[in-house]
Amino acid sequence: MLKPAENTANSLYEINRGRIVRTLELIQDVIVISLCMGLFSFMVLQVRDMFLSLLPPLDFHAVTADILFLLILVELFRLLIIYLQEQRISIGVAVEVAIVSVLREVIVKGVLETNWSQVLATCAFLLVLGVLLVVRVWLPPTFDGIDPEQEISKRYKNRTKPELTQTNGHY
Repeated sequence: MLKPAENTANSLYEINRGRIVRTLELIQDVIVISLCMGLFSFMVLQVRDMFLSLLPPLDFHAVTADILFLLILVELFRLLIIYLQEQRISIGVAVEVAIVSVLREVIVKGVLETNWSQVLATCAFLLVLGVLLVVRVWLPPTFDGIDPEQEISKRYKNRTKPELTQTNGHY
């Protein structure tokens, strides 16, 4: 049995721990919001630079690189917004950012000017990222207190339960 002093100490510990966690989450949100503002400001500067690069003489290679870089920045901004809304990192968006980043480097540098081993490694990396995107669709969400292993175990038990009752009736 707990003494009243121990009970009070435990409840104070729980209150202080909850307050500390809320404070740290608030600080983390402030950091992410400042990252969003900084990234948005950087995107505005990049759009200005991109429009300036459209003036003659037109360098198609530089314009393409700027557009792809802006797409990467937009995806990163979306990743930060999803984090603020749901307090989690979206694997799908993170993989999409990685794919666009790799493709930007390939396009900017040029496939013909790249070593064959680097092209092969890039293809393998993109294949793995594509498989990860496809597999991610079938994985259950791991937020809101959902445990994927527990969900799969429940599905398996529900599926095998009717089979057990059918086989038990035949013996």
